[in-house]
Amino acid sequence: MNDTYAFIEAEKTTYNVAFLCRLLKVARSSFYAWVAAAKTRSARRAADQALVHEITVIHVGSRHTYGVPRVHAELRRLGRRVNRKRVARLMHEHGIQGVTRRKRRSLTRPDTKARPAPDLIGRDFDAEMPGTKLVGDITALPTTEGWLYLACWLDLATREVVGYSMADHHRADLVTDALDMAHGRGGLQSGCVIHSDRGSEYTSSRFRARIRELGLRQSCGRTGSCFDNAAAESFWALLKEEIGTRVWSDRATARADVFDFIETFYNRRRLRRHKAFGYLTPAETRRRHRHALAA
Repeated sequence: MNDTYAFIEAEKTTYNVAFLCRLLKVARSSFYAWVAAAKTRSARRAADQALVHEITVIHVGSRHTYGVPRVHAELRRLGRRVNRKRVARLMHEHGIQGVTRRKRRSLTRPDTKARPAPDLIGRDFDAEMPGTKLVGDITALPTTEGWLYLACWLDLATREVVGYSMADHHRADLVTDALDMAHGRGGLQSGCVIHSDRGSEYTSSRFRARIRELGLRQSCGRTGSCFDNAAAESFWALLKEEIGTRVWSDRATARADVFDFIETFYNRRRLRRHKAFGYLTPAETRRRHRHALAA
């Protein structure tokens, strides 16, 4: 119908409006109402263009990873009270999309001789306070020099990466070094649960001895069950999609990209929906917990 009204508007200097309306079988009152609303439509288009610009800036700042929920949350953090459906419509119209996650190859190599620790998590990937539950895993990043192995520990209360380590191997030292970093910066409480799969790195005597020295408790999921360590698996999927899965030119470049992703973007800038606090970054979630405890 808008096209019909636009045609009448364009031709009204040549033909009488009443004639055009009779010819096209529309009411003159409806045409004049459409003309009166022209300023409103123009203002709405201008507002949409301004909002698209803001959405684009947020999307670029997220490394082209945010979908509708996080873009909408970032707009609200910036003081923009805008309807989520409007954000979704504009992103769809302008081809602005978040990333989707793919499945990954598992590096778990169980040690059949080792006696695994019990599962203290039981697929409960929530924690009331930081420093009480960590989950960890290992992934491999391809470079022209060979694989770069990355081990991480995530705090389940904040989803912050509190410890990580990278090397050209995935022996026990890799996960032990990441745990030492988590202990140094993560404020781990005595008896904190350290959960992983049953890979040989995690069942090694060196790693277990380090857990005892730090006064922590080890927990292991079942072999071959990704759901028993779903939080860590989810983080790997997120990292590989948002950092961009590719082959790096060398291990040094891959290290720098991983460091930048974790320290600059993921821990401090990437929004995540917390069940109690709403959309916050992992670092903000940790500070919110500290303030709540102090209060």
